[in-house]
Amino acid sequence: MRIETLPVGDLQTNCYIVADEKTGEAIVIDPGGDADHILETIRRHDWVVKMVVNTHGHFDHIMANKEVVESTGAPLAVHPDDAAMLTNPLRSFSILAGRLSPSVAATVELVEGSVVRVGAVEFTVLHTPGHSPGGISLYCAEEKVVFSGDALFQMGIGRTDFPGGSMAVLVKSIRERLFTLPDDTVVYSGHGPQTTIGYEKANNPWLS
Repeated sequence: MRIETLPVGDLQTNCYIVADEKTGEAIVIDPGGDADHILETIRRHDWVVKMVVNTHGHFDHIMANKEVVESTGAPLAVHPDDAAMLTNPLRSFSILAGRLSPSVAATVELVEGSVVRVGAVEFTVLHTPGHSPGGISLYCAEEKVVFSGDALFQMGIGRTDFPGGSMAVLVKSIRERLFTLPDDTVVYSGHGPQTTIGYEKANNPWLS
């Protein structure tokens, strides 16, 4: 498995392109801006995108949805609790970034226990609400990685003061969904550097 990390957009959201190098299949996680950069990376590696996944519906994670979906023909997937945000610029806050329609509607619903496949690699969907109602993480046990969206960061957690956010719900999500993963699981967050589950369990000041 190969992981390309592309900080994109005004908020430098981590867009991840995850590929099975044997098959050339890939998924794009959170194309939050700079569509040309994302698409050029895909073309350079000659990858075939099988799905575009939003970990949640806030604008900085969806701003390049439309271009990436239309250019690759891949379906767009999100948790149903955040699905309406993708096409509502007030709910996603994309209006604040000057875009009324940065995304097409999702055609795939991802819920707790759903499986996302990229070549021979399988990711299990973990519902991790709190930052938003439909926040999800993607966990691959074989590769020991989890893509946590804006639930968990290195020494931080997602903000919960947006509509639909809840500190109590987010902490519960992290403790019951993420902190039950093996300590050596690498966490690829929506912003900032990667970390590990074990490090955050021992050091994250929001969760001590």
